Amino acid sequence: MHVAHERAPSGLPKAQTATYGYGTKRMNDAGVSPLSKDAPAGFLRGVLAPGEIREGAKHGPNERRSGAAVADEELVKRLVRDVAEWNAWREANPDAGVDLSRADLRGAILSGAFLLGADLRGADLSGAILGEADLLGANLRGAILGDADLRDAILTGADLCDANLSDAILHYTNLSHAILRYTNLSDARLFETIFGNVDLTSVIGLGTCEHHGPSIVDHRTLQKSGTLPIAFLRGVGLPDNLIDYLPSLLNQAIQHYSCFISHSAKDQEFAERIYADLQNNGVRCWFAPHDLPIGGKILEGLDEAIRLKDKVLLILSKHSIKSNWVEKEVKKALEEEDMRKPKQTVLFPIRLDDAVIKTKEAWAGLVRRDRNIGDFRRWKDHDAYKQSFARVVRDLKVVPSAK
Repeated sequence: MHVAHERAPSGLPKAQTATYGYGTKRMNDAGVSPLSKDAPAGFLRGVLAPGEIREGAKHGPNERRSGAAVADEELVKRLVRDVAEWNAWREANPDAGVDLSRADLRGAILSGAFLLGADLRGADLSGAILGEADLLGANLRGAILGDADLRDAILTGADLCDANLSDAILHYTNLSHAILRYTNLSDARLFETIFGNVDLTSVIGLGTCEHHGPSIVDHRTLQKSGTLPIAFLRGVGLPDNLIDYLPSLLNQAIQHYSCFISHSAKDQEFAERIYADLQNNGVRCWFAPHDLPIGGKILEGLDEAIRLKDKVLLILSKHSIKSNWVEKEVKKALEEEDMRKPKQTVLFPIRLDDAVIKTKEAWAGLVRRDRNIGDFRRWKDHDAYKQSFARVVRDLKVVPSAK
C-alpha cells in the first residue's frame, strides 16, 4: 500500500519547495519516500487513522502494546551521535521500529534527520535544532518542542496532540494533515508555515503567534476550524474584507456585531486594550490608528467605517466629552440609526469616568438620557475590567431573528 503525496508546484522558492506537500526533495517519482517502497506499519499508524492501517501490520520491535513507552537508548545514542549515520541506517533498515518515546533530546542538533513514522511520544525536544527534519507521520503526542527550531521541517500527518510548540520557530514548516488537538502554539514564530487540511479548533495560543510574514491556510482548514482568532487570520495574511465575509463564505453564523471604536486620543491606552481584547474574542473592529490607510482622507474614512460597521463603540470620558472628533462621530452614528432599514441601534456607549453624567454638552446629554452606558470606571483593576468586558461581548452577540 502506498500513501499518495502532493507534489510541489514548479516555480516555488527552493525552501518552500522542500517543505511543500510531503517533502518533495525526499520523494521518488512514485511519490513515496526512498526509505521504503512499502511504508512500514509504524509509519502508517502515524499517518492514517487506526481503521486505515493495512491488515496484518505488525508492531515494530520497540513498540509496546501497553504501559508507558520508553525510548530505545541505543537508538537515541545513534541519532544524537551522527545524523548522517542515522539517516544511512534508516535507509538500510526502512522497516525497523523507531522508539524514541520519552527520549531526552533537549538541545539536540538533528537537522535533516529522517524521523518519519518515529515514535516520539512524550519526548523532550525543547531547544532542539530540527531544521529540514523529516517527521512525516511521526507520533509526537505530548512531546515538548518549546523553543525548538523547526524551519523547513516536514510534519505532514504527524500526531501533535497535546504537544508543546510554544516559542518554536516554524518558518516554512509543513503542518499539512497534522493532528493538532490541544497543541500549544503560544508565541510560536510563523512564516510561510503551511496549515493544509488541519483542524485548528482546539489549538492553544493561536492568537499569540508571532507572524514574521504570511503563511498558508487552505479552505479545508478554514472549514474545519470554525471561528479563529482575528489576530491569527490577519497574521497569516488574510485581508480584512475576506475575514469579514468568512462566516458567510463558510456557511457559519455571524457571532458578533462588528464595531467602530470612537475615542479621544487621550484615552488611547484603554482604546487599544479593548480593541485587542475584542479582536481576540472574534469581534471585528475598526480602529483609526491601525486601520486608516496612509494618505486616506480622515473624514471620508471615518464616515465609511461608521457606515459599514454594525455598532459604534463610544468611549466616554472627560477627554472625549471635549473632543470635536468624537462629537462628529456620535452625530454620524445617530444619523446612521435613522437611515438604516429596519431601524437599528448603532450607538453603543461605555464610560471611563463620571464626566458624561455631569456635562452640559447637548450631544452627551442625549446619550446619557437615551442609552444604557457600560461602566468601565475601574478598568485598571483586572477583575473589574474583565467583568465589564464580558458584558460588552455578551451585548455584541448577534441574536438570531425569529422566523
